[in-house]
Amino acid sequence: MGVFQKIAQLLKANINDLIEKAADPEKMLNQLIEDMEDQLQKARAEVTNALADEKILQKKVEENKKAAEDWQKKAELAISKGEDELAVEALKRKREFERLANEYQKQYEAQHEAVEKLKSGLKMLEDKIEEAKRRRDLLIAKSKRADAQVTITQTMSKLTDASAFESFEKFAQKIEQKEARAQAHEELLNASKTLEDRFKELENSDEDILDELQKLKEKMGK
Repeated sequence: MGVFQKIAQLLKANINDLIEKAADPEKMLNQLIEDMEDQLQKARAEVTNALADEKILQKKVEENKKAAEDWQKKAELAISKGEDELAVEALKRKREFERLANEYQKQYEAQHEAVEKLKSGLKMLEDKIEEAKRRRDLLIAKSKRADAQVTITQTMSKLTDASAFESFEKFAQKIEQKEARAQAHEELLNASKTLEDRFKELENSDEDILDELQKLKEKMGK
């Protein structure tokens, strides 16, 4: 499988399914991007090699055309010198180099077409990987938001748990019962006072009033 196909498969992967199955979505997405970039480096190397082959073929075309031109000139020189046999041999060599030049030209044109397609494909893959990087950031943000929502939902479910409220009510009832017992105890103490205690309180109260009355009379000169 070529590197271009490998990258295409990575790009076609159902990212959402992978995120749901991954224990660490962010780590998984980063690994996918890293794999894509590794394959992209290999794809660039392939394009570079193909471009180098294209240049070699182009050079071969030029070399054979130049050789054909040289033998053409040699044939012309042989003819001018009356050396027809040499001229024939020179023309044969010329045709051989022309044939080679034509073959290399065909190979060059095919290679050039292939290189242009590879370069176009490489540019498309680079754009796709950049898009994948942007999507990675968005998907990671969505994943984190989903995790936070799950945490909030779980917390809310605990807060709305009936047993928690029942425990709170029981605790409140215990406090109210404790307060009621304290009040009852105080009332019981007040009810247990002896009759003598009550009269003493009255006597003390009357004495205070009589003292105040006497002071008032003295002040008024009565």
